[in-house]
Amino acid sequence: MASSELIEALQALAHEKKIDEFYLIERLEASLAKSYQHILDLEWDARVTIERSSGRIYVYELVPVGKPDPETGEYAEFEERDVTPEDVSRIAAQNAKSVIAAIVREAGRQSIYEEFYSRVGDLVTGTVLQGTADFTIIKIRDGVEAELPHYDTKRFPNERAERPASEHYRHNQRLKTLIIEVRDPSSDAPKTRGDQARPPIVVSRTHPDLIRRLFEIEVPEIYDGMVEIKSIAREPGARSKIAVTSREANLDPVGACVGPKGSRVRMVVEELRNERVDVIQWNEDPSVYVSNALSPAKVTRVNIDEENHYATVIVPDDQLSLAIGKEGQNARLAARLTGWHIDIKSASFAGEPLALDNMLIDEEGASEDESGLCAYVTEDGVHCRNHARPTKRYCGVHADHEEA
Repeated sequence: MASSELIEALQALAHEKKIDEFYLIERLEASLAKSYQHILDLEWDARVTIERSSGRIYVYELVPVGKPDPETGEYAEFEERDVTPEDVSRIAAQNAKSVIAAIVREAGRQSIYEEFYSRVGDLVTGTVLQGTADFTIIKIRDGVEAELPHYDTKRFPNERAERPASEHYRHNQRLKTLIIEVRDPSSDAPKTRGDQARPPIVVSRTHPDLIRRLFEIEVPEIYDGMVEIKSIAREPGARSKIAVTSREANLDPVGACVGPKGSRVRMVVEELRNERVDVIQWNEDPSVYVSNALSPAKVTRVNIDEENHYATVIVPDDQLSLAIGKEGQNARLAARLTGWHIDIKSASFAGEPLALDNMLIDEEGASEDESGLCAYVTEDGVHCRNHARPTKRYCGVHADHEEA
């Protein structure tokens, strides 16, 4: 390759990859200096210059002049001795391909970093390019790819798992993801496995802020700031809770997020692959807030221990399993959402008087309980939860009260 052709190729490459032409040439000069030092077996360091106009290449050996510094052993002055070989262009062409490829790759990663590092936390839409057992590559736009990691964190404790376990992707599928990291190629921080071959952008489908950004798209009141998302608790792929409040007195924040016939929240749920999303109203009163957070369960009373940040919740017996949720999920999400430690107790366990809506008392005090419960009542007013014996008013435990 002629010298002029090398410069033309570098200029075309710099224009195509949107890299500064002079930066590319300077990097090539520094890389070629190391190559020529080895090829020419020079005793001292080498310096390479490429004329910007003609493309001619010159190689100089930096021969030290004078005596070295007695403390550092380094020389302060050097004399440049021209050691340019006759076939300098051929040798440069042989080494330029790999050097330029590395420079372009690093410059491209730096360019992507400068464009996207300020966009951490933004929602982006991309197309699935390929997937492996450990990560999925997503194309954000031409020349820009992102990594959605889903490593087995037991095998790779230093890696991430940003994909819900229930989700699997197909080629060319469009996905909305959240940017959570943009790797700095010039950073001295420890590199992750295969870092040089991996995209610099890391995205997530499990981060709670993904829900926040999706609601900002679907709910204009959130985007405009009239409705604020106070807190988010999420178990990716299964269920989430968000607490919202309104800055407008006459605006229902829950209704705004749910939308007409649930249309707005349904769009979010569809994007999250049918992950259930509960929208509850935030309240500055912790007892009301905790009660709302346990929705859809109905709460009888909430006792707040502010010193220990502890909330004891009393629910009707038939609401206990609903309040706790499957494998404790509802109670766990409510605790994360509110930041309170929540202890849920049934009314009978807590000694709460039973509701007597379905209980009829005759003139003599005899009960006609449609549920067939025992008529015994303690001195504290707590009803027995056992069923009465057939044709009797009391259970076997309190049978002696029949005779009384």
